[in-house]
Amino acid sequence: MSYLLPTLSTKKTVDEAIKKTEDLVLVLRFGRDGDTGCMLLDEILYKTSHDVSKMAVIYLVDVDSVPVYTKYFDVSLIPSTVFFFNGQHMKVDYGTQDHTKFIGSFKTKQDFIDLVEVIYRGAMRGKLMIKSPIDPANITKYELLYKDI
Repeated sequence: MSYLLPTLSTKKTVDEAIKKTEDLVLVLRFGRDGDTGCMLLDEILYKTSHDVSKMAVIYLVDVDSVPVYTKYFDVSLIPSTVFFFNGQHMKVDYGTQDHTKFIGSFKTKQDFIDLVEVIYRGAMRGKLMIKSPIDPANITKYELLYKDI
């Protein structure tokens, strides 16, 4: 399904998408086209892209072609989904340690639609941190290890 969604393949195109997307949630899926988890997520993103088109725009980003952002967002597990609104990185409390990105695939299309809607409404009110509407049972739990450098 990755061939059906627009792809950003350079740092410049990712920068432009972040800066120029106004009054819509920018959804960036970081991953690889051949990865099975990414293919599952891409299918959900494609099937919901029309439903959320008035609230969000969705792009795919290959982690190997944009290593600057891969390192900046600490994308060590794929797929990872990052959200922006008017150039501002939106953080979401999923009940996990990491609020900067959603790790893994959404279980259902409705989970993704609900999340985009909550981010959109919160961002329109000026919030930068949103509480996730997704059932905690549908969120994949990972033990993230942070080390001091």
